[in-house]
Amino acid sequence: MAQRILVVDDEPNIRDVICFALDRAGMATTTARNGTEAMMAFHRGGLDLIVLDIGMPDMDGLEVCRRIRKTSDLPILFLSARDEEIDRILGLEIGGDDYVTKPFSPRELVARVKTILKRSGYGSEPHISTGSVSVGSLRLHRGSRTASFADMPLTLTALEFAILDTLLSRAEIVFSRDQLMEAAYGADMQVADRTIDSHIRNIRAKLSAAGGQGIIATVHGIGFKLTSNTKGSA
Repeated sequence: MAQRILVVDDEPNIRDVICFALDRAGMATTTARNGTEAMMAFHRGGLDLIVLDIGMPDMDGLEVCRRIRKTSDLPILFLSARDEEIDRILGLEIGGDDYVTKPFSPRELVARVKTILKRSGYGSEPHISTGSVSVGSLRLHRGSRTASFADMPLTLTALEFAILDTLLSRAEIVFSRDQLMEAAYGADMQVADRTIDSHIRNIRAKLSAAGGQGIIATVHGIGFKLTSNTKGSA
């Protein structure tokens, strides 16, 4: 069954370009012209991913993402103008999976959509194996793409799961940003360092909310590691 992608943008020509590229890649697309229509489509259900423009009038993409993240971890790929770097980073921090800047390459957009879908459990060659892995109170269930800390569920996006899985696979080993980017996005994808930093901040916040403070350590000038302190702290 083709994955259903919701394309949200207030510019008709951009919606048409995106839908054409995704349709050619074998996906099924539906569109929304603004944030209100996007929320209506979200509540109808049946979506696998949203391509969401940030800079829309009335309800912008950031607000749409905030509302969706209250109840769902549905993958979201942001579209952002080049002069909106702050908005792009904020979009990742509030739960976006990735972003593509305008003007964009339709081929790159399709590649990023496929990457996110694969991390979410779609595609014929999943990046991570089935089964589960745990260190201390932290457990990841690879088959169901779920995670928990001290039996408290962690709501992770697909890319956050891939990053945490990589860190957990070798606790106390330092991973560079390049290694984490390759694990999350694939070797052929170019992603800014700030993107990984935003995902790390999100993961830390979710772990902290579950009582797992200080689990991911920054090794300045090198990268990040999962510490052996996976029991967390009060």
